[in-house]
Amino acid sequence: QVQLVESGGGLVQAGGSLRLSCAASGAIVNINYMAWYRQAPGKQRELVAHSPTNGVPNYADSAKGRFTISRDNTKNTMDLQMTNLTPEDTAVYYCNAEVLSKAYLVSRFWGRGTQVTVSS
Repeated sequence: QVQLVESGGGLVQAGGSLRLSCAASGAIVNINYMAWYRQAPGKQRELVAHSPTNGVPNYADSAKGRFTISRDNTKNTMDLQMTNLTPEDTAVYYCNAEVLSKAYLVSRFWGRGTQVTVSS
């Protein structure tokens, strides 16, 4: 079994910064990619940043220049450094990963999310 756990969400004023973290654990052989998604009330879940293992990260247009995704492959962790936050960034942020398990089964996993609220 594989688990993803997010942390680092909270309440911040516009213009502030937050750093989100995701830790993957369990029966992991390797991780093909990790990504951050977010979902605001009444809206579709959207991709924020995507980090292929040994590849180049990509970002949603709304995140470019403000957010930075990073990975530590030795610890199976992923961070999202968010700066210059605006109220439009308010959402539940989810960790997502494609994992090759020790059963040699490739599956996508989701964390339960962490709330980010940006006040004006």
